[in-house]
Amino acid sequence: MSHTERQISTTVLVIGTGGSGLRAAIELAEAGVDVLALGKRSKSDAHTSLAAGGINAALSTMDPEDSWQQHAADTLKESYLLANPHTVEIVTSGAARGIEDLERYGMPFAREDDGRISQRFFGAHTYRRTAFAGDYTGLEIQRTLVNRAAQLNVPILDTVYVTRILVNDDGAVFGAYGFDLEDGTRYLIHADSVILAAGGHNRIWRRTSSRRDENTGDSFRLAVEAGGRLRDPELVQFHPSGIIEPENAAGTLISEAARGEGGILRNGLGERFMGRYDPERMELSTRDRVALACYTEIKEGRGTPNGGVWLDVSHLPRETIMTRLPRVYQTMLELQMLDITKDPIEIAPTAHYSMGGVWVRPEDHSTDVPGLYAIGEASSGLHGANRLGGNSLIELLVFGRIVGQAAASYSAALDAQTRSSAAVAVARGEIDALLAGDGPENVRALQRAIRNTMTEHAGVVRSEEGLLAGLAELDAIEARMADIGVHPDIAGYQDLAHAFDLKSAALAARATLEAALERRETRGCHNRSDYPELDPALQVNLVWSPDGVTREPIPAIPEGIAALMREEVTVGGKLLE
Repeated sequence: MSHTERQISTTVLVIGTGGSGLRAAIELAEAGVDVLALGKRSKSDAHTSLAAGGINAALSTMDPEDSWQQHAADTLKESYLLANPHTVEIVTSGAARGIEDLERYGMPFAREDDGRISQRFFGAHTYRRTAFAGDYTGLEIQRTLVNRAAQLNVPILDTVYVTRILVNDDGAVFGAYGFDLEDGTRYLIHADSVILAAGGHNRIWRRTSSRRDENTGDSFRLAVEAGGRLRDPELVQFHPSGIIEPENAAGTLISEAARGEGGILRNGLGERFMGRYDPERMELSTRDRVALACYTEIKEGRGTPNGGVWLDVSHLPRETIMTRLPRVYQTMLELQMLDITKDPIEIAPTAHYSMGGVWVRPEDHSTDVPGLYAIGEASSGLHGANRLGGNSLIELLVFGRIVGQAAASYSAALDAQTRSSAAVAVARGEIDALLAGDGPENVRALQRAIRNTMTEHAGVVRSEEGLLAGLAELDAIEARMADIGVHPDIAGYQDLAHAFDLKSAALAARATLEAALERRETRGCHNRSDYPELDPALQVNLVWSPDGVTREPIPAIPEGIAALMREEVTVGGKLLE
C-alpha cells in the first residue's frame, strides 16, 4: 500500500498537548531547546480543560499557618500511605513556584479584594490551599499554556496519532511513529528524548469523566511496548458525582466545588446519607469515601430511579451558584434543561482519574527506558490510593518544568544517537497490517465490550471472583481483536485510531485486573468485598509488566512530615457491600 511519510527531527518530542505536555514544551522552548509537541485532539480541547475545581499550593494567602509540609502530610495521609514521599515532597515544595509560573504566563486566578489569590477548601485538606478560576480552572490553565506556547512558537501538531515509541537495539528511545488523523500521512519523528504526557486509562469504564477517544490507556501501551512498566494501575479514582443522563454524556462531572460550596447529598428516599459514612466531614469527606457511600446507597436499593443519588445545591443563594458554580449551572441547563438553583442533580460514581501509571523515578520522572519520561496522569507516584482534589493540576506544572529540564540534559549529554531501521519497519508494518484487516469484528463494539467488563468486574467494589471473570472475558475479547476490520473513509483515519485505542484499552484493562487481583485488601479507592480490611503488608506499590506483578517497597516518610499527619489512616467511615 502506498502512503506518504514525513520525517521530522527534534531534540525533545512531547506526546500529548494537555497541561503537562505543554508545560514541558514551554520549559524547553524558554531554554532554547528544539521541541515538538504532538496530540490526537485539538490543543484547546485537551482533557486538562475539563478540570474544574482548582489547583493546590500552600500559598498561605487565606490561612497563614499552612505550609508545604502540611500539604505533603495531607497528600501522604490521603494516599493511604501508597504515595512516594519523595514525589510528594517535590510537588508540594514546588507548588508555589508552579503558581508563579502560571501568573507569569497571564493566568486569571480568582482574587480577594486586596489582590491576594483566593483559596478555598477542598475535601481532606487541613487548610484552604486550592486556588481557582470560577469552576473552570483547568480550562483557564490550558488556555494560558496554549497562549504561552504560541508566544514561544512551540510547534504543535494536534492531529497526529502516535502509534509507537521507537527504541534502538540498546533499549534507548530515538523517536516515535504515527499518522495524521485527517489524511493518513505517516510521521517518522527522530528525537533524542521523548516525554510521554498522553493521559490515563479511565475511558475503559462505561461511566467516565473522560470523553470519547481520550484516556484510553495510550500512555500505558506506548510505555510498555517500549520496555517500560506500570505502577499501581488498579488504583483508579471514582469521582462521586458524574451525571447519568443523557447516555452520550454519562459520567460528565459535577465539580467537587458543588459540595465545597455547601451541596447536600440525598438518596432516593430523600435522606441525607453522608452521616452514615463520615459524620464529621459529611459531604466534604474524601472522594473515595463519598464515591463508596453513593455506591453503597445505590447498591442497597436506596438509589434514584435511574440508579443514582441526588446532589442538591438549590438551597444556596442564587448569586453563590452563578458566581461560584457557573459551569455546573450552564452544563446542566445545556444537557438536561435542569435549573440547579431549583432542582437537584442526579449523579453516580464515575471513573475519573488514573492514580497509578507509568513507572517513573521520583526525582526526574525518567522511566526504565533511557530517554523516555512520563508526566501528568500518564505517570505515577504522587497520589497512591486516593488523590486529593486539586493535586493533579499542580503536578502538571511542577513536573512539566522538572522533566523539561531533565529531557534537555539527557539529550545534551548524548555523544551520538543510534537508530534502528528494524524498529521503524515494525511500526510501519503495524499500521499496514491494521489497514489490511477486513475481518468481521467491529472496533467500537469491542471497545464497548471492554468497558462493560471493567464496569461489571473492576468498578468501585471488586472481588476475586469478579476479577477472574473479568480476565476471562478479556481473553475472549482479545481473541476477537485478531479479526477486526479497519476502514478509513471520507471522514479521515479515525477508524485506524480507534483500533490503536482498542489495543491500548485491552493492555490497560489487563494491567488493572491483574494488579487488582494481587491487591488483596481494601485501601482508599480499592475496595475488595472479599478482603474488607487494610493489610499493612500491602503498603507497597504493585508494578505491572507483561511478565506479571511485583511488589515495590515505598521509602520512609521524613519525620518532620510524618509528625503533621495527625490522624491514623483507617477504613473508618467506609462501608462495604
